[in-house]
Amino acid sequence: MPKTDTAVAPDTPTAAATAPAAAPADTRMTPRAKLILLLLCGAQFIIALDFSILNVALPVLGRDLGMDQADLQWAVTAFALPSGGFLLLSGRIADLYGRRRLFLIGLGLFTAASVLTALAWSPAAFLAGRALQGLGAAVIVPTGMSLLTTTFAEGPQRERALGISGTVLSMGFTIGMVLGGVMTDALGWRSTMGLLSVAGVAVLAAAPLLLTESRHPERPRIDVPGAVTVTGGLLSLIYALSTAAEQGFGRPDVLVTLIVGTGLLAAFVRVESRAEQPLVSLPMLRRRTVAWGNLAGLVTFAMMSTVIFLLTLYLQEVLRLSAFHTGLVFGVQGVVSACAGLVAPKVIGRLGARRTLLTGLLLQAGFTAALLGLGTGTGMWLALTGVTLASLGHLWAIISYGVTATSGVPDAEQGLATGLVTSSQQVGLTVGIPLLSAVASAHIAALRADGSGFAEATLGGIKLGLGLDAALVAVVALLVAAGLRTTRRR
Repeated sequence: MPKTDTAVAPDTPTAAATAPAAAPADTRMTPRAKLILLLLCGAQFIIALDFSILNVALPVLGRDLGMDQADLQWAVTAFALPSGGFLLLSGRIADLYGRRRLFLIGLGLFTAASVLTALAWSPAAFLAGRALQGLGAAVIVPTGMSLLTTTFAEGPQRERALGISGTVLSMGFTIGMVLGGVMTDALGWRSTMGLLSVAGVAVLAAAPLLLTESRHPERPRIDVPGAVTVTGGLLSLIYALSTAAEQGFGRPDVLVTLIVGTGLLAAFVRVESRAEQPLVSLPMLRRRTVAWGNLAGLVTFAMMSTVIFLLTLYLQEVLRLSAFHTGLVFGVQGVVSACAGLVAPKVIGRLGARRTLLTGLLLQAGFTAALLGLGTGTGMWLALTGVTLASLGHLWAIISYGVTATSGVPDAEQGLATGLVTSSQQVGLTVGIPLLSAVASAHIAALRADGSGFAEATLGGIKLGLGLDAALVAVVALLVAAGLRTTRRR
């Protein structure tokens, strides 16, 4: 990929005060650039689709393959472990040995794994396919993002490209929930994996025609100790949190992997501080825009995915809506999210990335808190309105945090920067639901033990989860505001 010169965008936190006086920059793209953006967004869409398309199909899938109810969580965990654990390493390898090459390898692996999953003849074959899909996603996501940020120069063009990419990511997650219900009812659960296979083949066929190679100008050695500690730490942490969602934090394997994961991540920081050629540049992490931007990204993804999970539980278990009608509720949310993503670059251009990020987080927190008014008899319209408006803020936060966390980073380090951005996304999508669903489940069990009915107990657990969700987003918004304000003053 040809390199593009970068400069600090006029609406980044370090120069936000001067943004209104800056002359409007050209956001027009060449036809080739539009095709490249379409291709990269298509790959991101497939990955986002895979996160949600199986959700409503799990009960049918379990009966077909003979999987116990308790084992169905592994359909999600088998994907989440490699997709979250290998992100940083994949981004670094792509920087050194070629982003286009790694992108094509990841696409090929993901497509082949989708075929294996669609044809799975046993639980072991199905879970192996899901794990390989996750590994392919761990390669596609950071390489696709770094190809995007090195194709589009920092400033309005990159903001527009990131806005479209963030919108597609959110739409893929939402559309997956709708398609999962429709396709499972009409064609069976295998058709959902077949759809991913066909889409993967289409993107894989077009990619070599549009993408050119780009890599780090030098080829330093891979930081093996750093790779081992960060990958092992993320794998252990994701396993612990995913398993705790179903089994609780009291299990020995959960406690052991939680301690091991935390220890390995601490060791990773120590290793990187002494490495001559580190996997992650600690000076980059000391950039306040990178650190605070990624914290905001992790929390907004973690907490919004939890809102969707808890509302799915509310609509199906409390209001007794079908999977199809539940999907339609989130379909409305997806349409509004798409519009929010398209408008976001203009909002960033007017307010600056920092203010847009804070506005998005506060909107997400406020409308999540509004969902505490849900009841057992009625509440569908409140659920629809609340999740839709919370998603509007969520999309603004997604796009502005991506702009914030990659602004001012040289092209040679974009793979590292975007690896951090995508790690925040993937880890957020992985850890949010296990943490708050474990809290909600424990509260539901306690209410049931006290004699509450099923619907009342379930609603009580959901409200506790939503309350903690909104509070955490609001607290992080305040912390990010303080951190980025310090950056702006400096």
